[in-house]
Amino acid sequence: MATPTQTPSLEDVLGAFSVEANPDRGTLELYIQRYPQFAEELIDLSLELHRTLPGAAARLAVEDEARIDAAWRRHVEALSPQAQADLFAALSTQELRDLSKALDLPRQVITAFRDRRVILDSVPRRFLGRLATLVHQPLERLAASITPAAQPALTRSYKSDAKPTAGEPVTFERLLIDAGVPDDKRAQLLADAD
Repeated sequence: MATPTQTPSLEDVLGAFSVEANPDRGTLELYIQRYPQFAEELIDLSLELHRTLPGAAARLAVEDEARIDAAWRRHVEALSPQAQADLFAALSTQELRDLSKALDLPRQVITAFRDRRVILDSVPRRFLGRLATLVHQPLERLAASITPAAQPALTRSYKSDAKPTAGEPVTFERLLIDAGVPDDKRAQLLADAD
């Protein structure tokens, strides 16, 4: 910037004006008084700073901005490495029971999803959508969370002579059969049509 004995350049004055916290009429008048030789350029810059562009979108309502921010946060979370985290781990035992009751399925079905033992492609999309709604997560994040891992990170350990191993992933239909879900209920759950 200019020293006290030097006259600042046009570029310095315009730069200083453009970064003012409030470049309103009062600020403009102050700059014109200090630098009358740059009055025309300062007025042009002020007009440019306050100009609304044709077709510029109107300011969004606070509620709309909040919805956009929330959606953006969900999007960012879904793309983050933590998105692969187990969604069921955050659920308490009571919440898992409530989920089982809401889906009208035995707890072992929910446990199989929690333990990533269900082949995702075998689960009807309608059922996945309902499950995602009940755990308050987007379908994509739920799908990422319940996809069987290539190698299980950790398995449960109990006092045993042999190291516990994770069971092989099974189809949704096999899971329902093993859980003792009646044929009519099973057929309804496996139906992909609405």
